[in-house]
Amino acid sequence: MPKLFRSLFGRVVIALIAGVALGIWFPQLGESLRPLGDGFLKLIKMVIGPIVFCVVVSGMASAGDLRKVGRVGIKAVVYFEIITTFALVIGAVLAWATRPGEGMNIDIRSLDPSAMAAYTENAKGLKDTAGFLLKIIPNTITDAFAKGDILQILVFSVMFGCALAALGERGRPVARFIEDLSHVFFRVMAFIIRLAPLGVLGAVAFTTGKYGASSLKQLGLLVLVFYVSCFVFVTVVLGGVLRLAGFNIFKFIKYFREELSIVLGTASSDAVLPVIMRKLEWMGIKKSTVGLVVPTGYSFNLDGFSIYLTLAVIFIAQATNTPLSMHDLILVVLVSLLTSKGAHGIPGSAIVILAATLTAIPAIPVIGLVLILPVDWFAGIARAITNLLGNCVATLVVAAWEKDVDFARAHKVLDGALPYEPMAASPEDRTEGNAPTNAAVTP
Repeated sequence: MPKLFRSLFGRVVIALIAGVALGIWFPQLGESLRPLGDGFLKLIKMVIGPIVFCVVVSGMASAGDLRKVGRVGIKAVVYFEIITTFALVIGAVLAWATRPGEGMNIDIRSLDPSAMAAYTENAKGLKDTAGFLLKIIPNTITDAFAKGDILQILVFSVMFGCALAALGERGRPVARFIEDLSHVFFRVMAFIIRLAPLGVLGAVAFTTGKYGASSLKQLGLLVLVFYVSCFVFVTVVLGGVLRLAGFNIFKFIKYFREELSIVLGTASSDAVLPVIMRKLEWMGIKKSTVGLVVPTGYSFNLDGFSIYLTLAVIFIAQATNTPLSMHDLILVVLVSLLTSKGAHGIPGSAIVILAATLTAIPAIPVIGLVLILPVDWFAGIARAITNLLGNCVATLVVAAWEKDVDFARAHKVLDGALPYEPMAASPEDRTEGNAPTNAAVTP
């Protein structure tokens, strides 16, 4: 037990159990703890923008060759589209096979449209390609950071990194400054992550207290099918891709178990973005590849979102007795390929993207989204975990494709022979002589 208390994973698990107990036995107290979870996420979001900027810029500057940066970017996008298609199809197939909404016989006239007002308003800008493209361009540089819009920050970071790389020697002082600044932000993040047990305690206690003990049981066939879909996707699709790259999915999951436990409690992968980037670098993946693939994946490689999109759309059709032809199903997949992009950072993103998807498919009533609002938070847990694993796998696969990973080191790390040290520098930093005094020696 003392060993469990010393590890972040153990403290998060204990906090999760305590949150459930508080929510069940003292629901009012549980609901009052919501600020702990919200405050933890706000602290995380406070530094995500600067960290993404520093990592992307320093990674591109260290890569030097802009053609290599472009090549990595193209490979990442190709991978994202292929895997996203698999995710969309898995959601559609399992929804069609299990038919979770069948028999509900919902009359859409009985649904309250006011519950959807805020979500449909946010979905207006996602209905066409032009609106999406304009949305990713920030009004000002500071506006992107102020809103914490990862996609907008990424656009500016790539432009800044390209300009810095093009300057060559003249840009070196700026590149070194940004690199040093990134270490400061990572240290700040390390301080914040120590508060993860409190954040998990508050989030879980609030949810359990608000929805009751029954909320932790089977929340309906929809949620059950979604969790099964995510499990199938992670073990079969991501597991198969990793196997082709020479790695084991279960060792991979074990390596990120602390981050996954935080996501489990907060239903947000934002909380661990900087940490997973650091751990991927610790595995021996080049910083330039990590810095480009991970932030891009947070907007373009939302595997959990993709599964949920097709599953929820078909569920609504079944629940409202709306007939779907094969043409409609294909349209659902094709539209979802577009609307699933850029969902990160949008309030109520899953519902907003679903609303944008349904507006492009007239056969299915948008008002049907009211049916899934009560279980969206619980589905969000599996969405966030699947998104996180999908982006970690994508980074490793693209790095292996580009020969930007030290395979021997990666296997040692995943086998537990080279434990991750949070305060140690990445392998590239140590090679350059920038390691802190407590850095581990690379075997």
